[in-house]
Amino acid sequence: MSRRNRLVGSLAGALGVAAGTAAVGILRRERAISRRAGDDIPFGSLRSTPVTVVADDGLPLHVEVDEVEPAAAGGAVERLLRRTKGDPPPVTVVFVHGFCLNLDCWHFQRAAYRGLVRTVYYDQRSHGRSGHSDRAHANIDQLGRDLHRVLEEVVPDGPVVLVGHSMGGMSIVAFAEQFPELIGTRVVGVGLIATTAGGLDPSRMLLPMLPARLAGPLASRAMRTLHLGHRAVDSLRRAGSAVATVATDRFAFGGDVPRGYVEFVDEMLAATPFEVVADFFPHFAGLDKFDFVEVLGRVPTSVICGTDDRLTSIGHARKLQSRIPGSRLLECEDAGHMVTMERHELVNAELDQLITAASARAATR
Repeated sequence: MSRRNRLVGSLAGALGVAAGTAAVGILRRERAISRRAGDDIPFGSLRSTPVTVVADDGLPLHVEVDEVEPAAAGGAVERLLRRTKGDPPPVTVVFVHGFCLNLDCWHFQRAAYRGLVRTVYYDQRSHGRSGHSDRAHANIDQLGRDLHRVLEEVVPDGPVVLVGHSMGGMSIVAFAEQFPELIGTRVVGVGLIATTAGGLDPSRMLLPMLPARLAGPLASRAMRTLHLGHRAVDSLRRAGSAVATVATDRFAFGGDVPRGYVEFVDEMLAATPFEVVADFFPHFAGLDKFDFVEVLGRVPTSVICGTDDRLTSIGHARKLQSRIPGSRLLECEDAGHMVTMERHELVNAELDQLITAASARAATR
């Protein structure tokens, strides 16, 4: 039986307890028959009315919410999606992006689920359109608290699935450490993509963002050199854009991808001031939260990683999966760190499974 048939079969089997969201997987695949979701949409063009969420230190966070559009479903599937009086609120999926990226990095996931599932995207502090954090609050623990504030403001009730890529996954792990009581109550599912809970070599994260001649010296003298030299690094990177693009290709992707993918990721990296890299950099080396991930075993959890990830290697994903009881592991062969783009069809199929399982859990509570 093909992966597609297995997926549709699992979705159909869950209709009795999670009809609305299970139908989304079927809808998404029907919509993709004539085109690969997202490939015909310009990168960075998917938008919704912005919402400002104020973090607990007063920093403004840029948030966008895509609401469900039942009328687009049509026929019998529309009836499945339609809520009736007394039904629980549908699942909201919150996407949390990675280091030096912004909410646009979820392009293929946003294109796939837009209008079918209520989804939330936001720029993490100091990234994208969110406010620039002071150094004291530029750390992983604060990112966990920021995620909590986003939930308070734009998902005040109803079940939630959290999906994080790279630093976004670390934000979710920090959230789970700080608010374990919400795992299994508010949070009914978790997706951890190309991420870790510790043991990271942070120098790997610098390489795609530095001119080649600076990578070694800056990696070895991280804290002092990075912060003092961030303006010079920004200037050098702009001047050496071709070198930077090659580095992005090598460290973001495992194999050949369309040039537009590489340029899109490189634009996000280049748009992040190097001061932000300097602020967050020391916190990656000290990250040690594997003792706190077991709580995620209370809910359906999917761990996803490319086998050619040069930033958070497949070993991190395997360790996460081994520490989270009952979790699933999807290894995307030969894919790199931006597996959300490079293998977006596989990633979205796994998210279909996750959303279905989480919805089933929410419906039977």
